Amino acid sequence: MTNHEIAELARQYVMPTYAPREIAFVRGEGARLFDADGNEYLDFVAGIAVCGVGHAHPRLARAICEQAGQIMHTSNLYFVEPQARLAEKLAQISFGERSFFCNSGAEANEAAIKLARKWALQHLTPKQRTIITAEKSFHGRTLTTVTATGQEKYQKAFLPLPEGFRYVEFDNIEALEAAVDDTVCAIMLEPIQGEGGINVPGERYLAGVRRLCDERGLLLIFDEVQTGIGRTGKWFGYEHFGIEPDIMTLAKSLGGGFPIGACVAKGDVATTFAPGDHASTFGGNHLACAAGLETLAIIEDEGLVANAAAMGALLTERFSALAGEMAAIDHIRGKGLLLGLQLAAPVARELAVECFTRGLVLNAIGADLLRLAPPLTISEDECEQAIGMIAQVLAEVA
Repeated sequence: MTNHEIAELARQYVMPTYAPREIAFVRGEGARLFDADGNEYLDFVAGIAVCGVGHAHPRLARAICEQAGQIMHTSNLYFVEPQARLAEKLAQISFGERSFFCNSGAEANEAAIKLARKWALQHLTPKQRTIITAEKSFHGRTLTTVTATGQEKYQKAFLPLPEGFRYVEFDNIEALEAAVDDTVCAIMLEPIQGEGGINVPGERYLAGVRRLCDERGLLLIFDEVQTGIGRTGKWFGYEHFGIEPDIMTLAKSLGGGFPIGACVAKGDVATTFAPGDHASTFGGNHLACAAGLETLAIIEDEGLVANAAAMGALLTERFSALAGEMAAIDHIRGKGLLLGLQLAAPVARELAVECFTRGLVLNAIGADLLRLAPPLTISEDECEQAIGMIAQVLAEVA
């Protein structure tokens, strides 16, 4: 089928929750994508920070095929060896001690919210049920996680929303302190805001949040769905700030493209759930966990956390230099390979469209902001190719 034929079929039978370009990718290799008409693209989106080890990594493809040839799913009424091994591995590379597995970031955040509220029921007062989140945050699309998301545009069509959430300005410790009262049980934040604009907090903010939680006896939840699994140049975003949360959520790159999410916790929080409290039919199945294990092994064996740090530093240095030369670029922000290119004019979408026609996949997350989130395997030459094309197109459209 051609791009157009696939698009027409989808328009007839798929609910229109997206507004995609009339392009259908049918093959990938590393940081390259190929559409149904045979055109090649350099991918600087990676499935929205999902395909961390690149497209069609042979080791990951082989691990998935081998597991599928043995057993894919039995349910959690029985023990699952790859699930136990993946939980062990996450405990080894993070602060966590135990994990709950699911299928997506929204499900992982649902689990974290339920976990925090049950823990609060056991350890705090009965009225402490409120969870504070940040303005411009993004935590998912289920009714609960869209309520946790501090952006009205995602909420207004789905009223009434569940109760129990309060929003404060991100990176404002005074506002957070003022919002904590005797109804609060937890604070839930992205270490670096993703969908809200690649917003990096000041060096002292998250340490201040940790201190506040400790002083008030509250839980700290980090949504690392986008920042986790090497994306920021460290295994997890919290490592940049010298503190640890009580609960962390993961998804996106955890399966290298295969759907899997995780809620990771430590201490007495990690043993709060009892049988029947929470579940996921497909969560932690053999196939997903085999994908997760192999993804983590590839990242370790190929040094991809270090590569994310190095390529992120290259992109930051080069775009910062261009900002001094081109009025069209204001600045670049972020960490590792989760970067926001701030433009001086509202041309991000126009820029992304024009770059796409020339073979570079970009993601405009605002009128004047591009998100750069390529695979962690991205090379220096590929970064230079993207930088050159963006600069060339900006010079034309700005």
